[in-house]
Amino acid sequence: MENSKANVMSKEAMIQFRKNHFLPTATLYHRNPLHLTQAQGEWVWDSEGKKYLDAIGGIVCISAGHNHPKIKKALMTMLEEDTIQHTSTLYLNQASVDLAGRLLEESPEGLDRVAFTNSGSEANDLAFLAARQATGETIIMNLRHGYHGGTAGTLAQCGHGTWRFRAQPVAQATSALEPNCYRCPFGKAPDSCSLECAKNIETTIQTTTHGKIAALIVEPVMGVGGFITPPQEYFKKVAGIVHNYGGKYISDEVQTGSGRCGGDVFLTRELGIDADMITTAKGFGNGAAIGAVLLKSDVAQSMAGKAYFNTFAADPYPAMQAKLTLDVIREEGLIENAKAMGQVLQDGLRQMMKTHSLIGDVRGRGLMVGVELVKDRVSKEYATEECIRLMDECQERGLLLGKGGLMGNVIRIAPPLSIRREQIDFMLQVIDESLHAVRRIFAR
Repeated sequence: MENSKANVMSKEAMIQFRKNHFLPTATLYHRNPLHLTQAQGEWVWDSEGKKYLDAIGGIVCISAGHNHPKIKKALMTMLEEDTIQHTSTLYLNQASVDLAGRLLEESPEGLDRVAFTNSGSEANDLAFLAARQATGETIIMNLRHGYHGGTAGTLAQCGHGTWRFRAQPVAQATSALEPNCYRCPFGKAPDSCSLECAKNIETTIQTTTHGKIAALIVEPVMGVGGFITPPQEYFKKVAGIVHNYGGKYISDEVQTGSGRCGGDVFLTRELGIDADMITTAKGFGNGAAIGAVLLKSDVAQSMAGKAYFNTFAADPYPAMQAKLTLDVIREEGLIENAKAMGQVLQDGLRQMMKTHSLIGDVRGRGLMVGVELVKDRVSKEYATEECIRLMDECQERGLLLGKGGLMGNVIRIAPPLSIRREQIDFMLQVIDESLHAVRRIFAR
């Protein structure tokens, strides 16, 4: 695929411009940063015409595939017909009603209200606001290693020092221990686990609050934390504890939603979590800037009499894209494909562990797969530099991956849900070759 744009700034000039004029927090992936210009399906192309398999989906955002023909055609039609692009929430908008209806079809029983936002950060902020209004309490509980967005309110609930700022307000936040089966904070193994991590929710409420909370926010799979995958039994126990202490349970499905985990559009429904709210974004819009909160009626009704306004939420174009994304996911069997291809991927990665001791753990659900890299499987010393180098080696061979984890040592794999077996095979081949290369580099 050729880049048809003329007068494009050189990559070097673009990097220098960013250094001079963007925030210094605006980091780039790879030693040789990429200028991506085009995309189709599971593939992306850079400014030099090189093709890459996008195995991180932007940042866990592409679910139906880049530039899906059905969504692309609908966008072109709207433009050709001069369909209004912006209405705000102060005017009626058919696209937002259609989207809300589709969301409610996929939501767990009891969640029958919808509010739209522009992002997952905004969705979580709104969920905090609603929980505080509904309970009359202010403290939001989070999990260590969790991540819920980049606004001031969500960063106050962030479990990563890298993302926190000195002025970050924390007075209305408290953190419980993470349910990490690979690095259990209680020193347990799966065969000796008594869900101490779930019991710690109650201990944390009893020891760090006045005995009541507004809400607990939990990702069913912890995204930025390194695709940490709690045991299924964890969620029922935790929801019960939260409700016993008067709080609301917020299920953060910004990354896990839209069928990525291979069981349902919302993992919350698949796991049977008694959530009071679900937040979603990223793959929900297949790249469009849109988020949403699903709420139980009692939580939504607590906000009556107040004004909540969002300038761009569920404008016709992003709302149409999100609705068609949900349609495509169902029509093309992408949830089932995510489950099947995710299993092939995990099986292949676990097989790779026999020859690559750098891999300490393979985990995840569906097409949300984490590969934790360690210098030694006994000590589990973080292989942070090796992780960065592995991403670079894969990039040179035409594969784009993400990373996460508190120490940046977890490869995150989250390709479009439309990925096929031959692309999984290509991915495994490239990772294998790149691991061999990394071993040679760090053996010097």
